[in-house]
Amino acid sequence: MMYELLLCEIENKVAVVTVNRPPVNPLNTQVFRELSMLFDELEANEDVRAIVLTGSGERAFVAGADINEMAGLDLVGINKMNKTSRKVFTKIENVTKPVIAALNGMALGGGLELALACDMRISSDKAKFGFPEVGLGIIPGGGGTQRLQKIVGQGVAKELLYFGEMFNAQRALDLHIVNKVVPAGEVLEEAKEWAGKLAQKPPVALQMVKTAVNAGSNTDLESGLIIESTCFANAFSTEDRKEGLQAFVEKREPVYTGR
Repeated sequence: MMYELLLCEIENKVAVVTVNRPPVNPLNTQVFRELSMLFDELEANEDVRAIVLTGSGERAFVAGADINEMAGLDLVGINKMNKTSRKVFTKIENVTKPVIAALNGMALGGGLELALACDMRISSDKAKFGFPEVGLGIIPGGGGTQRLQKIVGQGVAKELLYFGEMFNAQRALDLHIVNKVVPAGEVLEEAKEWAGKLAQKPPVALQMVKTAVNAGSNTDLESGLIIESTCFANAFSTEDRKEGLQAFVEKREPVYTGR
């Protein structure tokens, strides 16, 4: 399918998805809908084992929601847009394949919410982050208040959300909001390198790790251990498990098929 506001390239089992609304790639209803459809396609595509999500240009990953669209909506309209955004962020969070955000520039408001829905985040050393919503008389509505606190804790989350001030890549790294900071211009290649490594690993095992971590984070320890045990059994039942163990015994590199 052709998309107006997204670009997608697939190479060596890695899909690179680019939000393409220069210069700062704001999120509007059409972007949300296209992201939803494209991630459905990538989920079903057996030739894709890892996904990189980035923004076009050098200024921004995504500099927030489209304020022009939001300003023209009534309560019914904004609730509909908000519901659409939450659904697509949750879809990205739970897609069975690893998703790495390549943060090439500003990740503000909805852009930071989109990044937090990804499994891992690699940032340019020039990137800026923040949740400016309170300064506009609103709050994050795409999961930011929930996903942020799970990473940084309630106290720091409230600080970032209350004040709404931008912070740099080093602080994002210190707070574990991003996994790695690299020089500007190297972000996409670094993210593709990470994704390429993941694409060589057994897909079901990665899926089970993701399921165990995501589902377990929303429950108590005992329930989480039950989830982990189920995921362990699912991974153990695969042909890739047999290949991985046999390759270890034979001292060779395994070749995983996703079965």
